[in-house]
Amino acid sequence: IGEGPGFHEDKQGEPFVGKAGQLLTKIIETMGLSRADVYIANILKCRPDTPGESAGNRKPTPDEMATCIPYLHEQIDLIQPKVLVALGGTAVAGLLGKTVGIMKLRGTWKTYREIPLMPTYHPAYLLRNQALSEKRHVWEDMLQVMEKLALPITEKQRRFFAKA
Repeated sequence: IGEGPGFHEDKQGEPFVGKAGQLLTKIIETMGLSRADVYIANILKCRPDTPGESAGNRKPTPDEMATCIPYLHEQIDLIQPKVLVALGGTAVAGLLGKTVGIMKLRGTWKTYREIPLMPTYHPAYLLRNQALSEKRHVWEDMLQVMEKLALPITEKQRRFFAKA
């Protein structure tokens, strides 16, 4: 679950199709899954208005998230996921309310609508911050998701982004 559509997502009508989406796809595939195996959604169902701008994104307001959350609840009820992954602080705030920051919250299981929820960094953050340690943090979170789903984990997968 992300925060909301960006420019590319708004144009194509699909979540996570820009550069962050391409990275998310690589993460999903590295877990041994495909995008067809997961359901990708956003808190917001439409791109936040950016008057006078054709590009760029802005953070959704709490009111915008509150307006759209019933639609996400319907998606969750229909899909009945075994695990949820919240991508970034805005998605976490939209689901859990304002809590501690994503830096402290990521990697710790929460529950949302009686479903295990893993907060982690948004792929766009990893595009801005290329540090191996940050990539490793996200991968550690995904390893926990894989364990929760009883997916096989290879030694190679366990060692991704680990210090040499």
